Amino acid sequence: MQWIRSTLTILKKDLQIELRTRFAFNMVLAFVAAAMLLVLFTLRADQLEPGPKSGLVWIIILFAALSALSRSFISETDKRTFDLLRIYSNGTSVYSGKLLYNFIFTLLINIVTFICYLFLMGLEVQSWTAFLSMLIVGTAGLSGVATMTAAVVSQADRKGAIFSVLSIPLFMPLVLLLADVSKTAFVSGGDASMNNVTALVGFAGVTITAGVLLFDYIWEE
Repeated sequence: MQWIRSTLTILKKDLQIELRTRFAFNMVLAFVAAAMLLVLFTLRADQLEPGPKSGLVWIIILFAALSALSRSFISETDKRTFDLLRIYSNGTSVYSGKLLYNFIFTLLINIVTFICYLFLMGLEVQSWTAFLSMLIVGTAGLSGVATMTAAVVSQADRKGAIFSVLSIPLFMPLVLLLADVSKTAFVSGGDASMNNVTALVGFAGVTITAGVLLFDYIWEE
């Protein structure tokens, strides 16, 4: 019970900060809007084949995640509040709270992004099972990688650059899986992508578990 209360306290703190400033949310929405318009008018994405068109959205989401999700831990070190977390919480609670915040934040961004993208590109959901699995598990995978990487680089210099360098190779297998599931969700329909959904679940589970284990070492430093 103590772990749950501490986790929810960290989550509540981050949500209150974001609701007060709305900096990250507005920044990511602006980035997503600009990226979609750029893709639409320069690549003529609405005229692409349905397969490439269905997976292109995850490229936009990937770079939107890179622009904001690193703040989960980096902002604590920049504001010099990391040591306060050591006093009032344990490492697992801090990591879990940050992970839940990133999941909720990314899920909201992804929902807005997909609504706009489907409207602009003229796509329709052919398989709601594949779409919801992709949305929820894909968001968990993005959040797991971003939270783990942000925790690792939070004590380093030039955190933003290091975060991008470390996280992009970890994001690539996830994006490839998500692009394939997107093709099933928006083009072919059916349950052909369930093996990829299983792979997504495994990827998200491994990254979250690795993040918890690695953060214990960071917490003790």
